[in-house]
Amino acid sequence: MINKLITKTLPLFPKSFVYIFAKKYIAGATLAEAVNVCKILEAKGACTTIDTLGEFVTSKKQAAKETEMSLAVLDAIKDNSLDSYLSIKPTSLGLEIDFDFAYKNIKSIVDKAKGLGLFVRLDMENTPFTTMTLDIYKKLRAEDYDNVGFVIQAYLKRSLDDIKSLSKLNPSTRLCKGIYNESPSLAYKDREKIRDNYKELLNYMFENGYYTCIATHDDLLLDYAENLIKEKQIPKDKYEFQMLLGVTESLRAKLIANGHKVRVYTPYGIDWYGYSIRRLNENPQMAGHIVKSIFTGK
Repeated sequence: MINKLITKTLPLFPKSFVYIFAKKYIAGATLAEAVNVCKILEAKGACTTIDTLGEFVTSKKQAAKETEMSLAVLDAIKDNSLDSYLSIKPTSLGLEIDFDFAYKNIKSIVDKAKGLGLFVRLDMENTPFTTMTLDIYKKLRAEDYDNVGFVIQAYLKRSLDDIKSLSKLNPSTRLCKGIYNESPSLAYKDREKIRDNYKELLNYMFENGYYTCIATHDDLLLDYAENLIKEKQIPKDKYEFQMLLGVTESLRAKLIANGHKVRVYTPYGIDWYGYSIRRLNENPQMAGHIVKSIFTGK
């Protein structure tokens, strides 16, 4: 209860105070800092995906800037020989402004990535953008870009229909629970229903040739996924686990020790605020741990 109260009141405090809570989840303000964090994670046996923080951009000038930042990430991955790829938020590249404008920006990123032999993941945002994001994915695949994937959110009631409609493309898909606050008409609100849908989606993806990215920190779902991989004898080149920077590092180490590929979502940038507030709302106990450490030094 106290942890949830902390996370609910955080937006009332100055950003400098909120950053004390947020910095665990963020690789830093600069791309150079993100590259350094990626190298540290690789030394621990993980690979990464880099995300330039920023979303819901409403000006073409800012979207163009965000596009250039994403292109710079691709150069940094290549120049530093990182075992990494780029994650992008379509609204940061103009999807809230105009579909065709955003598509042009996203295509320029995916095109450069293909030339460098790199991969790009389209992050999934809230429901006003779900269909448009999947439409961007389908359009890119129709133009022979096979170095791109998307995200499916298990709390959305539409998700099984979405992945079934894309199964012929054998897509690379990150499966997560979902974090945005959605209407009960669109999203499951019960924890067990979300878990059940996650399991159904995971089974479908394994059975239909998806490259499956299992993105969760839920112990029950992680155990379920490991058992399913063993039961179905899923080859190691057909799946990976994905986790957030700064969350459940012991579980990450355990998965790596068990021989699984683990990729860490590594966001960076000055636009950290909205992302961090959602992370803390999703994981309230983390706020309690941080408050304790502030006052006890432990």
